[in-house]
Amino acid sequence: MATSPPVNVFDPAIFAAGIPHEAFKRLRDEAPVVWQDEHAVGDWPAGSGYWAVTRYADVRHVLASPDDFSSWAGATQIRDPEAEDLPHVRRMILNMDAPEHLRLRRLVTGAFSRRRLEQFKPAMTERARRALDVVAPDGRCDLTADVTDDLPVANLAELLGMPASDRHLMLRWTNRVIGYQDPEHSEVARDERGRPVNPRSPAGLADMFAYADDLAAHKRRHPADDVMSALVHAEIDGEHLTGDELQMFFFLLVIAGTDTTRSALPGGVLALAEHHDAYRRLQEDRALLASAIEEMLRWHPPVLSFRRTATRDLDLAGTAIRAGDKVVVYHVSAHYDEREFPDPFRFDVARAPNRHLAFGHGPHKCPGAHFARLQMEIFFAVLLERLPPVAVDGPVQRLTSNFINGINHLPLRWPAA
Repeated sequence: MATSPPVNVFDPAIFAAGIPHEAFKRLRDEAPVVWQDEHAVGDWPAGSGYWAVTRYADVRHVLASPDDFSSWAGATQIRDPEAEDLPHVRRMILNMDAPEHLRLRRLVTGAFSRRRLEQFKPAMTERARRALDVVAPDGRCDLTADVTDDLPVANLAELLGMPASDRHLMLRWTNRVIGYQDPEHSEVARDERGRPVNPRSPAGLADMFAYADDLAAHKRRHPADDVMSALVHAEIDGEHLTGDELQMFFFLLVIAGTDTTRSALPGGVLALAEHHDAYRRLQEDRALLASAIEEMLRWHPPVLSFRRTATRDLDLAGTAIRAGDKVVVYHVSAHYDEREFPDPFRFDVARAPNRHLAFGHGPHKCPGAHFARLQMEIFFAVLLERLPPVAVDGPVQRLTSNFINGINHLPLRWPAA
């Protein structure tokens, strides 16, 4: 085992105080693949520990090497699923290896056609305008609570074909799954013996899976031009998604599709609030918006980390990894690695090249990346049009999580018209 400097990047509470950049830089320089202990967090028991991977090149290598670093063996979260839940968790595309992953990806790719996504652009634009027009005259808001928590939910619900009256369920499910380590969002359910139930387990998500079944049944009878209809009717060589696969794909779309954008929007605004020169530059030159969005994703990646499991004994950056070891890649560290990004702590809206890993890399690269970018493009175009440069107006409250780079509250102020 490699010598480990006394640096902890496991504890979710660390990230609630902000990204531990000094710790990550020390690891990148001194121990780029280093062992981390998993202590107990609240009701959740201690884990077996894992290897933290912090340099860009190594993170990219792990993500691009599914034969050596499996998504299926132990799923993709640091915390191990319960043994009885693992077979169900493995039915999600995120937690599959080839050939099952390739089969499912082929089936669902058509659901995310650019034509289908682009047709929602006018509605998303109007939604962003209404949300910002409500707060603009006040000269201040809590961006997350007043604007950016609801926008991705409404956008994704429309894309999925969920009735407007059901959209509140999406935010509730997302907070339950993503916020289970966070005091503001945690919902700790318990079984009949008083033991905590993992909110990401089948038992903890029974209501969500039941809803997915009902929505799928409705779309079979009444298909529309939405993603859930496309998934229900997707077919290649006579194969369709099974009921369990539809459930797990609905779960992935709701959680990943909602919370990553819920993180990216306030993360990008916070970057602009802390860099007024960049805000003004974008207002003067909208042609820079596309590269600015990529820099926002580098600066504030929605996902902090992802887990893989080593399939064999191997060497990674000079460190011996054993078969079965957990290997956790830190996107948020890779994005500040000066070996890949010159002057990484400079927020540069014209940065090029910008090979960030916000949407992953390799076979599991996010199929919804275009939809996320489209939402960001729309929102920031409207923000630059509707508001002058904004400033932070109080403490930024971050999500307690070692997985999602979330912001619970972002108080802002600006000169009101």
